[in-house]
Amino acid sequence: MKKITYICSLAIGAMCLVGCEDFLDTESLTKKNTGNFPKTEVDAQQMVAGIYTVMNNNLEDPESDPFFIFDLASDDRLGGGSQSNIGAQACDRLMCNKKDELLNLWDKRYQGIFRANNAIETMDNVSSWSSDEAKNQLLGEAYFLRAFYYFNLVQVFGEAPLRLKTAPENLPKSSADVIYAQIASDLKKAIEIFPAKRYPDFGEGKASKWAAEGMMARVWLFYTGFYNKTSLPLVDGGSVTKDQVVAWLADRITNSGHSLVTDQRNLWPYTNPYTARSYPYAHDNGLVWETDENPESMFAVKMSNKGSFTSGEQRHNRIVEFYNPRKAGASSFPFNATGYSNGPVCETLWTDWAADPDYAGDYRREGSICKRAVEIPSYAGDAAKEVENTDLLCKKYLGCGAYSADSTTLYESYAMRYGGPNNKQTGLTQSLVWLRFADVLLMHSELTDGAVIIGGKSGLNAVRARAGLPDVAYSFDNLVKERRYELCCEALRWNDLRRWNMVSVIVTNQEGNNILNQGVAGTYQWSAPGHFMARYAATGGGFFKIPESEIVLSEGVLTQNAGWEEGSNSDWAKGDLPYYKK
Repeated sequence: MKKITYICSLAIGAMCLVGCEDFLDTESLTKKNTGNFPKTEVDAQQMVAGIYTVMNNNLEDPESDPFFIFDLASDDRLGGGSQSNIGAQACDRLMCNKKDELLNLWDKRYQGIFRANNAIETMDNVSSWSSDEAKNQLLGEAYFLRAFYYFNLVQVFGEAPLRLKTAPENLPKSSADVIYAQIASDLKKAIEIFPAKRYPDFGEGKASKWAAEGMMARVWLFYTGFYNKTSLPLVDGGSVTKDQVVAWLADRITNSGHSLVTDQRNLWPYTNPYTARSYPYAHDNGLVWETDENPESMFAVKMSNKGSFTSGEQRHNRIVEFYNPRKAGASSFPFNATGYSNGPVCETLWTDWAADPDYAGDYRREGSICKRAVEIPSYAGDAAKEVENTDLLCKKYLGCGAYSADSTTLYESYAMRYGGPNNKQTGLTQSLVWLRFADVLLMHSELTDGAVIIGGKSGLNAVRARAGLPDVAYSFDNLVKERRYELCCEALRWNDLRRWNMVSVIVTNQEGNNILNQGVAGTYQWSAPGHFMARYAATGGGFFKIPESEIVLSEGVLTQNAGWEEGSNSDWAKGDLPYYKK
C-alpha cells in the first residue's frame, strides 16, 4: 500500500489528529502529492511560498497572532477596544479570553512547520535546478521559517511538541532547551547555505542569509537572558557562542546591503505621497515614504490585495485594522480606516520620552505617536464603547487614507493608489515588519557593550544619529531606553523585558494611566496589587495557555502549561477582565 500525502491538504495540528492527510492505495492523478510534487524548480518555489502563507492566514484572527500578542503584552500599549472585543485586554493582562483563545496561532504555526518539513524532505525530488544557488536559497528559506515558527511558539507557550517530519505523531511537549537547540541548528543551517546575495538581489519578500543572522541574535539574546544561560545549544551537542553571534551581526551589518533609511518616519505609510500631501505633519516635515520594500526591512510579512477574510485566504493586515480608531472617517484623517481602537499607547511612554534630557528634540516621539486631541481634534471617537482610551495612537501601524488629486474625494485606503482596493479592510496592505536594521544595530551594541561598528559609531549611536540626537556613552540603561523608543509598538518590548528580568516595569508604567472608559474619566488599574506579577510567576514567566482542544485531542499526551491547569485559572479568565460583559 503506497502512502499518498496530498500537498493541497497541509493544515496540521501538533499531533496530526485533525484529518490533515489522506491515505489511499492508488496513485493520485488529480492532486499534487509527495510522489509527483515537487518535480521542477517552479514547483519548489510554489512549495516554499506556501510556507510563508500561514503568516498571512494567521492574521484572520489578530488576537492570536504572535505580533499582536507581543505588542499588547508590553508596557507600550494598553488593551483598549471595547466591552465587546476583549481579546486585546486579555493579551495585555496575561489572561485567558476563552478556552481556545490561541488555537489559530497554534494551528497556523504548525501548518507552517509541516510545510517547512515537507519542503526539507522533498526538495531533492526536483530533477534539475538552474543552479545550486537557487536550490540553497529555497532550502535556506525552509529552515529559516521552521526556526521562526518554533521561536514564535516557544516564546508564547514555553514548551511545545517538536515535529521535524511530516509523518503523523502524537507528541508530548519538548523542553525549551530541546526546542531552542533545533531553532539554533535550523538558523545555523540557513546561514551556511543561503547565498550571500546583497539586498535586494535575493528577491522581494524573501528570507535571506542576513535575516537568519539577525534572527539568530534575537534568539540568542532571549534564550540566554530569559533562561540565564551563557550559550545557545545546538542539536549536535555543540553551541552558538556570543562571539559567533557578534561575528554574524558584523557580517550582516557590513555585507548585506541593508541600511538605515534617512528618516525613521519614512518607514511608515502615513508618509506615502498620496497621504502626506494632505497630512500637515508629514507634508510640513518633508517626509517621503520609502515603501514597504526598503533597505531597513530585513524580514516582514508581505500583504496582497487578493482574497478576503470570509474566504479564508487572508491577505490584508488585520492587526492594522484592530489598531485603527472606531468610527473613523474624514475627521480622523489620515487615520480614517475604521477599526476597533485596540492598543492605545501607554501614557507613560509619551511622558517619559518627553521628560528624558537624552531625547530632547527627538522627532520619533511625534513621528511614532499621534495625540488625538492635537492631530485629529475633530475626531469624536466612539465614547459609548471605547475603553482604556489614552488619547494616544501609534502611527506605525495605522491604516491611512488618501485624497484624490483634486482633494475632493477621500479614499479609505492609500493602497488604492498602488493598485489595491478602496476598502477599510482589504485595503490595509501594510507589511508587518518582524526584523529591521535598526534592531540589528542595537543588538550588536548590547552584545559588544557599544563597540564601534558603522561609520565610526556604535550601533546605539548610529540609531540615535539618525534621529538627530548626539552620541551617548554606552550603558545598559541607555541601551534599554533606546530600544524602548526606537522600536516602540513593534512587538519587541515584551520579550525584551522578559529576558532582562524587568517585567515589573509593566505594572509601574501602566498603573494609573489616565484613560476614558465609555467616555468616563478614570485610571488604568490592575485587578489587585501584585496580581499580575503573581500570574507572571505562576505561568513560568509569562507563558500563555495551550488551547484546551489540543489537550483533549492528544488524549493526555500533551499537558497544559503551568498556571493554566484545570481549577487554577478561574480568576485569570475573562471574568477577571474589568470590561467583560457578565
